Amino acid sequence: MQDDQTKGFSTRAIHHGYAPMSADGALTPPLHLTSTFAFETAEQGGARFAGEAPGHIYTRISNPTTELLEQRMASLENGEAAVAMASGMGAITSVLWSFLRAGDELITDKTLYGCTFSFFQHGLSRFGITVTHVDLTNPLALETAISDQTKVVYFETPANPNMRLVDIAAISAIARRHGAKTVVDNTYATPVQTRPIEHGADVVVHSATKYLGGHGDLIAGIAVGSAENMGEVRMVGVKDMTGAVLAPFNAMLILRGLKTLELRVERHAESAQQVASMLEAHPSIAKVHYPGLASFDQHELAQRQMNGFGGMIAFELKGGYSAGIAMMNRLTLIRRAVSLGDAETLIQHPASMTHSTYSREEREAHGISEGLVRISVGLEQIEDILEDLHQALGTNESAAA
Repeated sequence: MQDDQTKGFSTRAIHHGYAPMSADGALTPPLHLTSTFAFETAEQGGARFAGEAPGHIYTRISNPTTELLEQRMASLENGEAAVAMASGMGAITSVLWSFLRAGDELITDKTLYGCTFSFFQHGLSRFGITVTHVDLTNPLALETAISDQTKVVYFETPANPNMRLVDIAAISAIARRHGAKTVVDNTYATPVQTRPIEHGADVVVHSATKYLGGHGDLIAGIAVGSAENMGEVRMVGVKDMTGAVLAPFNAMLILRGLKTLELRVERHAESAQQVASMLEAHPSIAKVHYPGLASFDQHELAQRQMNGFGGMIAFELKGGYSAGIAMMNRLTLIRRAVSLGDAETLIQHPASMTHSTYSREEREAHGISEGLVRISVGLEQIEDILEDLHQALGTNESAAA
């Protein structure tokens, strides 16, 4: 079919960028397992290296299979171009090494994935880059903090693990006025539910390991933005700085995952809404953090910015840390594992697992309590998920014991 940005989301996720008759009628796009590419002439090779002619040179730079994935992700995020990388952290590091230099400032939100936090605090800061944490849920806080040295404003929405939201349009407008790029981690929401570029962001990053792949069988990352920005990420961030090259086989697996992305995300969100409502009504639960609940502090922003509320929930038991650990250990269907967006429902304890790179004092300052539990609601029958949670939570008294 002819590529057409007016076609529906799932239609583009299945068809965009590929015509079967270009590959002998193969309905599934070919997997190109090659490290290098031959040139018809020496002159053609020189022209490709000089950027004067299109075509592939070496899979560290580009590959037909990963290129198709990049085209589809750019379409789904409504960006001009994309770069696929070996991991979510590969995407984040490649993007930031492309746009930051010694003496620059990165402003970031107070709540971040643990490895992102560690890269900012223990990686970027070693190379003369100032990292400033600001409460980006309040745009006025950014207006106060931003300076001529600020080159990138970075945040997650919803944030990992406590689900706080950031107003993408408001923050992006402030950053743009000051000449800074806005980079948004859209892993939790996916382009099904939020497309940050449409709200003014410059670059979107994903851990494609999660919902985009969807089956827990790969590690990958993706960045989407303008053709100019993605050219910089490809030729500087990936090629020269990180080498975080995605294997074509994993690109093929993500292409497969994209075909069912919209259906899966809708099911994840539908089940998560029921799980969040059950948890909120349970006597053992002190607090539930889920954008789809009317009690969620930023519910109005979620309604305005998101098309659905996702499959991720954070909650705290009245018995705190010990009650949360005891509850997790009583689960029989739900798996105790990090990551998210898989078919399986997964549960983990951020303070001791994904966010253990923070000190206890840092977690407290950044809104990550010791008793917080994070659940990625999977695709099992919702009745079975709820039954397992009910038996594991028990009564308020037993959960607090």
